[in-house]
Amino acid sequence: MARVQISGTGLFTPKESISNEELVSSFNKFVDEYNESNKESIQKGEISALEKSNADFIEKASGVKSRYVQDKSGILDTSFMRPKLRERSENELSNLAEIGSIAGQDAISNAKIDPNNIDAVIVACSNLERPYPAIAIEIQNELGIKGFAYDMNVACSSATFGIQNIYDMIKSGSIRSAIMINPEMCSGHLNFKDRDCHFIFGDVATAVVLEELKEEQVSDNCYEVLGTKLLTEFSNNIRNNYGFLNNSSPEGIGKADKLFHQNGRKVFKEVVPKVASLIKDHLESHSIDINNIKGMYLHQANESMNKLISKYLLGFEADQSLAPIVLDEYANTSSAGSIIAFHKNNENLSKNDLAIICSFGAGYSIGNVIVKKIA
Repeated sequence: MARVQISGTGLFTPKESISNEELVSSFNKFVDEYNESNKESIQKGEISALEKSNADFIEKASGVKSRYVQDKSGILDTSFMRPKLRERSENELSNLAEIGSIAGQDAISNAKIDPNNIDAVIVACSNLERPYPAIAIEIQNELGIKGFAYDMNVACSSATFGIQNIYDMIKSGSIRSAIMINPEMCSGHLNFKDRDCHFIFGDVATAVVLEELKEEQVSDNCYEVLGTKLLTEFSNNIRNNYGFLNNSSPEGIGKADKLFHQNGRKVFKEVVPKVASLIKDHLESHSIDINNIKGMYLHQANESMNKLISKYLLGFEADQSLAPIVLDEYANTSSAGSIIAFHKNNENLSKNDLAIICSFGAGYSIGNVIVKKIA
């Protein structure tokens, strides 16, 4: 069977960024306005007053210090509090296709591959802009790629699940190469009026080119994929109820459950040991000692989660050189987080070094990829 390599990765970072201080200032202004306009109901005990947020709370709870977004003004406007995006005509690139194409082109350039030699495009992300036509086919057209394309969604684990799809197709011989793209405009599904989660997400796009590995064609900074392992278990602890059937239930339109919501404490308690166990089992199945792993590119949801996962595996908290944190700058970018960490830090690895790319999130869904640097 064919061997598979990651030959290039790409990244699109929005131009606008919001610091914790800016976000808190807007949120607290909204709280003041809400409490004042609902003063009588609050005094009667009919509803509760909203509690203000602060930057120290956000950083301590998550490790997030800032986030990149496609639209800053709409998010910080207390009369709107969501990204304000222009409706695009059907003759224009969609929002996700635009940022995904930029990340895709970056990955193609880094892989030094001709788009004509790419056989497939997979868009793997947590929120799709529309049901059809597929965003992947739109990006395929924009990048000039032949073959086929499709969208898939496994929430925060979409990237690792997408890598497995491509890995299996290349190994079986049905394709020789593909590009996997993660356009994540997470600010669009975030409730900026909710103190417990208004700080969590940011926007970004990443991409990964995978090809059949041929020793004579290995380019700079390539990684052989040694194996993948996936797991899903149903949980309601991370959820978003928005969908096309909402219009058939008008009483629910605009309710808070149509945006991201979670039970963060349960997620932390339940997911961390599952992730550590899956990584451990996966490495053991390949006869790899965890102490031989030189890079742990984990999902970027919460700094404390990542530190605890590394402690479960290693017996100590991994430092930045072993398990890089990018969520302080990017926040949680769903499926793109582990790919950003890999993209921005993989050149620290030496030839034959082993590393993992691991994601985890809603579902629950967990995906792990073992790679070895070959050039």
